[in-house]
Amino acid sequence: MDIWLVDTGPLVAYLDCGEVEHDRASDALDGFNGVLATTAAVVTEVMYFISGVHDGAIAVSELISQSGMQIYGLCEPADVREAATLMQRYADTPMDFADATLVLLAERLATFDILTLDRRGFNTYRLPSGAPFNPVLDIR
Repeated sequence: MDIWLVDTGPLVAYLDCGEVEHDRASDALDGFNGVLATTAAVVTEVMYFISGVHDGAIAVSELISQSGMQIYGLCEPADVREAATLMQRYADTPMDFADATLVLLAERLATFDILTLDRRGFNTYRLPSGAPFNPVLDIR
């Protein structure tokens, strides 16, 4: 079964029809039949960015529930340390904590496909093996 990692941007765009990338995010998410996976840090960012949308938090929770999205914590001390090390390595890109947790999750799930609007970041970031990410919006 295909697994897509999901970054903050497409979730916000999906839920906010005023976002420029709304249609692309909607087409991608609605047309995907595999497993969506993200991290608690991404959900936190989405909740923050969608807070100005009427019933935004409820919409986030419903999207997560209805899609069967898997959410990984990655908040144990060792995870936070690994994320901080990645953030330091990619400081010039820059990399935030949510992005770092997605890199960690990609390694653990052995998947390279990511639904993101952050082309600069995820075209730069690499897994510890050196493997690049595959931004799925770029191939759709």
